[in-house]
Amino acid sequence: MLRRLTTRLLWSVFTIWAVLTLTFAIFNWLPGDPARVLAGPQARPADVQVIRDQLGLDQPVTTQYARFLGRLLRFGGSAEQHPNAAFWGPVGLDLGESYLKRQPVVSLIGKALGPTLLVGILALAIQVALGVLFGVMAAYWKHTVFDWGAVLLTLLGISAPTFLTGLLLQHLFARTLGWFPLDGYGESQLEILRSAFLPSLTLGLYGAAFYTRLVRDEMLTLLQSDFVRTARAKGLSERQVVFKHTLRNALVPLVTVIGMNVGSLVGGAIVTERIFRWPGIGTLTVNAIFDRDGPVVVAVVLLFSVAVVVSNLLVDASYVALDPRVRR
Repeated sequence: MLRRLTTRLLWSVFTIWAVLTLTFAIFNWLPGDPARVLAGPQARPADVQVIRDQLGLDQPVTTQYARFLGRLLRFGGSAEQHPNAAFWGPVGLDLGESYLKRQPVVSLIGKALGPTLLVGILALAIQVALGVLFGVMAAYWKHTVFDWGAVLLTLLGISAPTFLTGLLLQHLFARTLGWFPLDGYGESQLEILRSAFLPSLTLGLYGAAFYTRLVRDEMLTLLQSDFVRTARAKGLSERQVVFKHTLRNALVPLVTVIGMNVGSLVGGAIVTERIFRWPGIGTLTVNAIFDRDGPVVVAVVLLFSVAVVVSNLLVDASYVALDPRVRR
């Protein structure tokens, strides 16, 4: 187990490095000049060149990449010595400075991360709760009106893009009923939670539809298994059979898919945050791409890749709790 854990950690570090390197290369090879964006379309070539010199864009891509990796992790020092870094004890993370906003990228990521985590956690809770609930109910009452209705709704939920779902929810709950704010972030904690509900529900409905189908299909297969028939023959109640024995085994593939769908959740958040004017990572990413703000784009990709890798490691660890046979 220790050897396997070490191997997984090494592969995780390699994966993050590969994604980071590929993103850095692609963004530097794409057409367009960040210095021209900063200077404006009417700026003189001399002024653009001055900005390129200040940002270090006149150097070869390999030199820029080596400089980026060299400052990424700082051991020792302080925030006074390295103003663009965020320190946790003796270790600091330095993602450079935003071309456009002239602020540390770590600071920009830190401000946007909180709103994105709020929406993401609420969306994941909605996805799992609705997916498991309706999946179990559809499997238990298979080939009934409820089962057919659940299958139809899941097909609609999976087929509908997140921006369409978000616009429909805005029209229904914000414009028509007035229960929630149309967009924005809010000032008080209550207003923030009310503002976060619609974007969370937008992301949650898509995932819930997918998880409902997954749990339903797994439950239908497991309910026909020998161990279920044995549990019923021993006189266990139907609740124990469904929730203690069958559902626990159905959660293993569900947890796997949740870990793999972290990237999809983040991708959906980019679109959803733009629709609801939510000041999260998605909004920051879109603005940075259009502004050719390379340090911010690379930092966001690094954050996303770390999130996906860590979520998959947590999924592997959860297998042991859900299915003790994995230990062997």
